[in-house]
Amino acid sequence: MKPYIKPKYEMADVFSLYGSAYRDSKKLPLSDHKVMNAIESCRTEALGGHLDKCAKCDYTKNAYNSCRNRHCPKCQGMNQLKWIDKRVNEMLPLGYFHLVFTIPKELNSLCQMNKKELYGILFKASSETVTMLCADKKYLGAKPGIISILHTWGQNLMDHPHIHMIVTPGGLSTSENKWIQSSKKFFLPVKVLSKVFRGKFLVLLKKEYEQKNLKLLGSNQPLNKQQNFKSLMNILYKKAWVVYAKKPFSNAASLIKYLGKYTHRVALSNSRILDVKNQKVSFSWKDYACKNKMKVMTLDANEFIRRFLLHALPKGFCKIRYYGIMANKNKKKNLVLIRKILKITLKKHFADSETWQQQLLRLTGFNVLKCPKCKSGEMLAIKVFEGYFATG
Repeated sequence: MKPYIKPKYEMADVFSLYGSAYRDSKKLPLSDHKVMNAIESCRTEALGGHLDKCAKCDYTKNAYNSCRNRHCPKCQGMNQLKWIDKRVNEMLPLGYFHLVFTIPKELNSLCQMNKKELYGILFKASSETVTMLCADKKYLGAKPGIISILHTWGQNLMDHPHIHMIVTPGGLSTSENKWIQSSKKFFLPVKVLSKVFRGKFLVLLKKEYEQKNLKLLGSNQPLNKQQNFKSLMNILYKKAWVVYAKKPFSNAASLIKYLGKYTHRVALSNSRILDVKNQKVSFSWKDYACKNKMKVMTLDANEFIRRFLLHALPKGFCKIRYYGIMANKNKKKNLVLIRKILKITLKKHFADSETWQQQLLRLTGFNVLKCPKCKSGEMLAIKVFEGYFATG
């Protein structure tokens, strides 16, 4: 991770300039208010901090506290590094598979009003699809390990809910005393995955509807009539749902580092914001439909903020989940067993005994304690000052 360099424009600038007007024009949930307040206050005197002084040259600087909100573009770098480091250490030296499960755009509006319910169904349907098919002896006949990561946006900030999934190239047998290796190519037919995923998702969606767990307001209000909901279900059953099976990476570490970009990433990094003026926000985006060409999109400030907040997750909602032999309950025991079966030696890991500064230095080579002026002294905190705003 490179040292943080403040870009010309930040999401905080957008909220500072246009956030009040946006709040006045919309009836926002409390969670969105908290996201906006946290990002606007991040690394400012509003949250307090401390005064650092170099032990060698007496250089001083203020170090303001981070908001630690998971939607903040400035607050996820270290968490991402820690997650990648931990996952790389526990991965088996095998060629893991990478799947992507996507839902049809007809569900986007329903998702926005029911994030917890619909995203929960997306996790459950996709994980059950893979574990069920892997249990079938026709394909594998074993329990695989799965890491699922929710990603909700496209490059243009519009809603595009999908799951990135890491799957072990094999699994433990039912008796749990044998490792069953899959073929080097992905062992589950994509068309079968798609059909099973669609069926499981829609069964779960129907159950939520029948139990009246869904909020059906605004554009979703017509779905209160059972006939309209049935028509939507018919449309969804007739569609071919998209499941991608990506080409396996050469090793597990490469795949984890690649997907690490999605684990603690927010809808838009500050570096992509190019201009903020005249009630407009311009940002860069990659147009996948045009050979990945980089383009610039300019939106009204209200629309830009609306799109950013589309991807704010419900409080406490877990966007990274583990299944099968990677499920948290038995993961440690399973990994010990598999390493024993495959005769794999676990490398020593230092993360548990390190400070975050030491871990950052080991992973990136960046010494956050080094004085930026004399380059040799160590920065020490000599004074703490309180903030005046709580992000909740």
